[in-house]
Amino acid sequence: MNTSGVSVKNLSIRFDGHEVIKDLSLDIKAGEFLVLLGPSGCGKSTLLHSIAGLTALESIHQGVVEIGGQDMTYADPSERGIGMVFQSYALYPTMTVEGNMSFGLRVSGCPKAELQRRVQRVAAMLQLEPLLARKPAQLSGGQRQRVAIGRALVREAAVLLFDEPLSNLDAKLRAELRRELKLLHKTLGSTMIYVTHDQVEAMTLASRIVVMRSGNIQQIGAPTEVYERPANLFVAGFLGAPGMNFLPGQLRTSADGAISLNGALPVDLSSYPFMQPAAAGKPVLLGVRPEHVHIEPQGAWRAKVHLIEPMGNHQVVWLKAADQLLAAIADDSVDLSLDQEVCFSLDLKRVSLFDQASEQRL
Repeated sequence: MNTSGVSVKNLSIRFDGHEVIKDLSLDIKAGEFLVLLGPSGCGKSTLLHSIAGLTALESIHQGVVEIGGQDMTYADPSERGIGMVFQSYALYPTMTVEGNMSFGLRVSGCPKAELQRRVQRVAAMLQLEPLLARKPAQLSGGQRQRVAIGRALVREAAVLLFDEPLSNLDAKLRAELRRELKLLHKTLGSTMIYVTHDQVEAMTLASRIVVMRSGNIQQIGAPTEVYERPANLFVAGFLGAPGMNFLPGQLRTSADGAISLNGALPVDLSSYPFMQPAAAGKPVLLGVRPEHVHIEPQGAWRAKVHLIEPMGNHQVVWLKAADQLLAAIADDSVDLSLDQEVCFSLDLKRVSLFDQASEQRL
């Protein structure tokens, strides 16, 4: 299958005078699995539709969309060499699975032998061979979504676009299809651009994640990089379940040059890799993920167990310490009870520090 890179340059999209995409630039490498992640209304689907050619031309205020090095900003969707999978399956109810998958190829005049080859190849890949004679009403939700994915794949497009394709499925099916999509990308090696507000999908599928907010890109990076070293407070709070804990305080520099957080929970930050020089007295937020809060007898701080959420193989334990509520992850074998006094520590090698005013990483 052919594959192409995609380049978006200084793109601005406006609807009724409201700027949904704001001077956005993004380079997507050929063959990568890029996930656009963000809350509803952040512009991720609008960006995807702009790449697909589904945005009204009068809404494009400025910018260029290139696919495979060719300017496709104003090209018809059929000329862009893309395949698209939508949130709704959008299958023809009166056609069989085979008919739905081959419809676009038949309309474009694809020779019958080539059409059958492509449909059989994709059906085998997606385990749809026993279902080719069935109609959509005879399929489960997961099977219908496989057909919708198959319809995009038979085009053998250079770029595959996915607009929240799994959001209508239950949790078990979503997990199964996530695995299938990841294997599909490994097999095909095609460029895939995927929109979701589900951070689990983003973390498990992506080669790189683009975190968006209000039409702007907040951070681009590998899943582990975005999770471990969030660029700002928004990214830090958006990723993670439960979310990152934030402890307010001020930076303090001692006579020997040691830097610490002076707040409800004093923390030594001498080993923290500051991106810019630390100013004493600066109001900051210390961010620490729940899995880096360790309940242990030798912990430096004391807290009361405020709430316990059993999660199967682990439990989320909410701790009340010095008027701060902190989430911690504990093994399911750890025996805890409400209002119990415990000691805990923080993994200071894994914390993040943010300026309270700018919300940027320090």
